[in-house]
Amino acid sequence: MGANMVRRLMRDGHEVVVWNRSPQKAEELAGEGAEPAPTIPALVEKLAAPRVVWLMVPSAAVDDMISQVAALLQPGDLLIDGANSNFHNSVRRGQALAEKGILFMDAGTSGGVWGLQNGYCMMVGGTVEAFGIAEPLLKSLAPPNGYLHCGAVGAGHFVKMIHNGIEYGMLQAYGEGFEIMKHADFDLDLHGIARLWNQGSVVRSWLLELAEGALEKDPDLKHVRGWVEDSGEGRWTVLEAIDKSVPAPVITLSLLARFASRQDESYSAQFVAALRNQFGGHDVKV
Repeated sequence: MGANMVRRLMRDGHEVVVWNRSPQKAEELAGEGAEPAPTIPALVEKLAAPRVVWLMVPSAAVDDMISQVAALLQPGDLLIDGANSNFHNSVRRGQALAEKGILFMDAGTSGGVWGLQNGYCMMVGGTVEAFGIAEPLLKSLAPPNGYLHCGAVGAGHFVKMIHNGIEYGMLQAYGEGFEIMKHADFDLDLHGIARLWNQGSVVRSWLLELAEGALEKDPDLKHVRGWVEDSGEGRWTVLEAIDKSVPAPVITLSLLARFASRQDESYSAQFVAALRNQFGGHDVKV
């Protein structure tokens, strides 16, 4: 995603200096017009003040990257975290950087592999000053009306967290609905139904367009393993709902369904089967 964001920025006339832990990616972007930096100090040195440094790394690596970059920045520079970071961490990082006079903005970024073509939906948190510096970049990265200053530091990642929690529920609903149709007594064309529902139906969406594309390539999904990972935002959404006493059964159950997808054999199901055998003599098949 970071590489495609660089490409979209360059297409709109921005000059971009790039560094990547894998040098090949930076070299690839250099061939397309970006200026490569062999090290993080070299990257910061190549930027004119006030510098804008945008991090696109896994959330587990953000603290380490911030410590390396912030040590080289000056008051008035802006550091943007585009990872799927926990908003509590974003608030903490923003406070720590503010003590050094460094501006910080958290940028929840949605768009995936289609962002280069369609633009990225950007949910950002930070001061008005930070947002003003970053807005030309946001305009280039996002489609029309595709970015929003959500509030103070942490607000961007908070909104992105809820966005992904909702996504969990939507994906689960589509998955369950199509599975019911898969097992129906009728010989249903699931690809055709997905295509149909995208034509004015109240359940049409970009996710359903992606489902249509997936079913066109592999109607029975024979080449897809039913293992559904979660990258954290769904868990954080559920924890926030619990903390605020907000009932969120759909998002919570969709998260638990992902856990279930990773089990080769459910111990709880084995346990229930064993108990049924104990009290009712029901067969336990191995």
